[in-house]
Amino acid sequence: MAQTGIFKSLQLSISARGLFMLIFDHLTIAALTLEQGVAHIERALGVVIPAGGAHPVMGTHNHLMRIGEGAFLELIAPDPAATPQRPRWFGLDDPAMRESLQNSPRLVNWVARVSDLKHALGAVDCARGEAVRVTRGELSWLISVPSDGSLPFDGAFPTLIEWPPGPHPSSRMADLGCRLRSLSIVHPQGARLAQALAPVFSDARVTISTGAAIQIRATIDTPGGPRELD
Repeated sequence: MAQTGIFKSLQLSISARGLFMLIFDHLTIAALTLEQGVAHIERALGVVIPAGGAHPVMGTHNHLMRIGEGAFLELIAPDPAATPQRPRWFGLDDPAMRESLQNSPRLVNWVARVSDLKHALGAVDCARGEAVRVTRGELSWLISVPSDGSLPFDGAFPTLIEWPPGPHPSSRMADLGCRLRSLSIVHPQGARLAQALAPVFSDARVTISTGAAIQIRATIDTPGGPRELD
């Protein structure tokens, strides 16, 4: 165990010197249906998020829009026409999650991109899941998903993603004039999560703090002024 701890510390030290870093990638809003999610985002931000596509392996589909350079907002919901090949990601098969979404769609997770997902999963403390291959149309990528589809730390810690080489997918998404201003994350283990990210993630827009109640809230600049999304 001591050797494992030393090895992980060395990896984090190397990461801090720039061999790999986590970069903010996107926010994920979960809903029971896309229709509910689109209406929720329109109420919150004053824009209609456009359709995206389907993820056959996960049995989900989504809507997408840009919220900055190399950043986007994703609305995701179970696809009633699909049969997932594994437990759905973002906790969408969890009865407690589904019950909470009955009241309203909500911001459930944030995602950070890495250049080497398998390395990051072994090197970053608090990172969870396995590197799963997912597709949407012709686009294929790797993303960290626990075997049961759950959200580690209730979505407060980022899901990690590795995109293929080339332009970031957000470059092909609709730009409705929305930009992420800040992301505030509160969790009972906030200090531990912030410490785990400190060597490999630096983004002034993202703050992680400790509190009794879990909360993920984004402030987004929109054509109608700053709005909050949670």
